[in-house]
Amino acid sequence: MAVAAGGPRVHVRKGDMVEVIGGKHAGRRGKVLEVRRAEGRAIVEGVNLVKRHTKPNPRKGHQGGIMEIPAPLPAARLMVVCPRCGEASRMGRRVLGDGSRVRVCKHCGEPLET
Repeated sequence: MAVAAGGPRVHVRKGDMVEVIGGKHAGRRGKVLEVRRAEGRAIVEGVNLVKRHTKPNPRKGHQGGIMEIPAPLPAARLMVVCPRCGEASRMGRRVLGDGSRVRVCKHCGEPLET
């Protein structure tokens, strides 16, 4: 498998609504906050929360204590949820008349980008 410059190709993008399809968080949905292409992972809002013990830092305004923050998940465990049909489905690509490419839902055929 050839790896593109900057890391492996990841099928999810920041802002996508995704559903977790494997692991202990299977079935949960959330919005992608960050994509780490080099690692092949993504951080999803409200999924895979870990507890982080932090010290107070008055300079940065941090109060300190035990905080819950989302940790990265492998992108292979995520499926994009189509905004039109609401199904977690695979994504395809379609070339438009002006030569631009858009991601399309394999379930209903509608483009994800508006």
